[in-house]
Amino acid sequence: MGEYPNRFLIVSLGSIGRRHLRNLRLLNPAATIAVLRTSKIPEPQSAVGADLTVYTLEDALAFEPHAAIIASPASMHADIASKLAARGVHMLIEKPLAADLSSADTISRAAVGAGIICMVGYNLRFKQSLLKVHDLLNSGIVGSVLSVRAEVGQHLSTWRPGTDYRNSVSAQSSLGGGALLELSHEIDYLLWMFGLPDKVHCNMGRFSDLDLDVEDLVNLTMEYESPKRIINIHLDFLQKPATRKCKFIATNGTIEWDALGDRVIVAGSPEVVEAQTFDFSPSDGNQTYLDEVRHFTTSIANGNDVQPNVQNGVDVMLVIEAARRSVVLGGTVQIGRP
Repeated sequence: MGEYPNRFLIVSLGSIGRRHLRNLRLLNPAATIAVLRTSKIPEPQSAVGADLTVYTLEDALAFEPHAAIIASPASMHADIASKLAARGVHMLIEKPLAADLSSADTISRAAVGAGIICMVGYNLRFKQSLLKVHDLLNSGIVGSVLSVRAEVGQHLSTWRPGTDYRNSVSAQSSLGGGALLELSHEIDYLLWMFGLPDKVHCNMGRFSDLDLDVEDLVNLTMEYESPKRIINIHLDFLQKPATRKCKFIATNGTIEWDALGDRVIVAGSPEVVEAQTFDFSPSDGNQTYLDEVRHFTTSIANGNDVQPNVQNGVDVMLVIEAARRSVVLGGTVQIGRP
């Protein structure tokens, strides 16, 4: 058994960093929370709720945190995470784990070598409607899944109201932006359900007039050999209104997940599958983030593994690396098993 952490470090105070700061203070009112600012632009009001603000990693390490939430751009994760791991600091790293596979491997080796808990911030894993889909698939209610179609899209200019999207991480290649990395939740939850694929094929690029230097549309196919299965994933920065949904086509029926409506629909041949609709009370959009942080801190206290863990984050990057290679080669790429 470990000890419940009461000294937290939050790295970076963008929109997700500020959310984590509010949630940590709500869940741990007596904790001591420090913030490491990675931006050189002073924003005195953004650290409300923190006990200490520092501006160098050395000062952050001197604070001696028990646990850290790394919410900086993905391109910065490996250096910061490696140094925190060396001090035995448990980490929740915002998705994606890193901007490239090599950096993800660096983080994984550091975390495993230090024996710390390292969680990746794919908060959709805590969404009750998606958990229901996971349970239904495991129950075999619709048989064996043969095909999956997942889609998520939202016009980038509407992601963060009140901010200029051109200055966001999402729009900048140097910070680890682009639809493939920023919308990698879909890759994570499908790997959670089905494991790593055998092959990947991808097309992506810039198709809109958005002012960015990253891809704004991705069509990704994951192929499985045993059992045979094809998963199609569509990611974009373009759609008005926003959408997030997934359809699972199986031998005896289908399961449809409407993420924004928090609804799951099961259908099939009446003699085989009972038609069912599961409606979940629309929750505060913050609930999955609260549940995520609660899982992280209680896992530290209880000495349990976390989900998604650092290996799950590496697996997502394996698929992303294969997708990038597929685009360069113009063909299907075999996944290299870790």
